[in-house]
Amino acid sequence: MGASRGQKLSGIQKQVLSLYRGFLRTARSKPPENRAQIESIVSAEFRKNSQLIDRKNFLHIEYLLRRGKKQLDQLKTVDSVRSSNVE
Repeated sequence: MGASRGQKLSGIQKQVLSLYRGFLRTARSKPPENRAQIESIVSAEFRKNSQLIDRKNFLHIEYLLRRGKKQLDQLKTVDSVRSSNVE
């Protein structure tokens, strides 16, 4: 996205990066056999959307952000559901 070159990121770009990092953080909490698969899927999905979607199509990007946040919450909840069933 060019952040390393000194460019300022827009609010929506910061949200996208935050969501991506959230997925990677959550993947790290998963068992190693699942972690690589989750990271691969997340990376491929973000890369695909970055190429397919016009950067100025804010409505679609915001929709994808909302959908991604729901998916991230579901991914996080799988851990808490499993751990509460074990106890």
